Amino acid sequence: MKKVLSVLSLILALSLVFTACGTVAEETTLEETTPEETTAAEKAVINIGLLKGPTGMGAAVLLDNDEKGTANADYNLTLAGAPDVLQSALINNELDMAALPTNVAAVLNGKTEGKVQILAVNTLGVIYLMSADETIKTVADLKGKTILSAGKGTTTEYVLNYILSENGLTVDTDVSVEYASEHAEVISKAKSGGYEVILLPEPFVTQMKGQDASFKVVLDLTKEWKALGGGELTMGCIAVRKEFAEQNPDAVAAFLKDYEASVNAVNADPEAAGALIEKFDIAKAAVASKAIPNCNITVMTGEEMKSNVGAYLQVLFDSNPKAVGGALPSDGFYAVVS
Repeated sequence: MKKVLSVLSLILALSLVFTACGTVAEETTLEETTPEETTAAEKAVINIGLLKGPTGMGAAVLLDNDEKGTANADYNLTLAGAPDVLQSALINNELDMAALPTNVAAVLNGKTEGKVQILAVNTLGVIYLMSADETIKTVADLKGKTILSAGKGTTTEYVLNYILSENGLTVDTDVSVEYASEHAEVISKAKSGGYEVILLPEPFVTQMKGQDASFKVVLDLTKEWKALGGGELTMGCIAVRKEFAEQNPDAVAAFLKDYEASVNAVNADPEAAGALIEKFDIAKAAVASKAIPNCNITVMTGEEMKSNVGAYLQVLFDSNPKAVGGALPSDGFYAVVS
């Protein structure tokens, strides 16, 4: 690994992030996912940016294999705490790929006139409604309740409002939604007894459980989204520079092979993955190991990616066109992998 840059900043809303576990091959273990060795001279070099938190967790085994020299490509890592750092590096050609919120990749695609594409979905939804009131079983049970969340004006708000609306509930009429400045504030206010229902992403869900066991997950918004028939809640992705993808198809293929093996291994053994996640400063091991089963880490490419991302971006566009850059991206937004 050539470099590791740690960038500390507040995460605005992990809905931007992040975040439901992909299909796990039961027989997969961390020890069994080491890609076949390739000589250093044959390896492509990929400059990749990852976010701390769920969208970076799936790459933990890839990074470990890279450090050991057994990955199929040679990775230079930039690790960031917020998407803006990676956005700038990607459009300035300092990165070849970056883990980003899916809507941010769409914004960059428009901003750069198609020079940034989406290569793969890497995390589905990671946002959950929590409450000490276990009588809340369905979205309809939220009628008359007040929800405390963070992420005003972000994908978190748009996803929540869409799910409420499609279930016949109107914000400010049937349900009140109040917004805190950050997730830590949501936890603090919930612990003080001021709110009955809160919305949090992982790994803050795990933190809340550890600080107040009375609060439990009552609704998984990823499942609620899928139940509406709109496909998967594709909130996080791997974005790629179009020029790099077109000029380096073998490097892209090597990355996808490494990344899929890494995701499978992380999902299969959260405890072992947690140690690697902390090793690479992506998250603390104790939190990561408990959060992984609810982080919906996955790898989705091709037509499956296109149909699910397209439906997701349409909902965001209908809520606020600026959320996707003012216009829905064309088919050229979706990288074609041979």
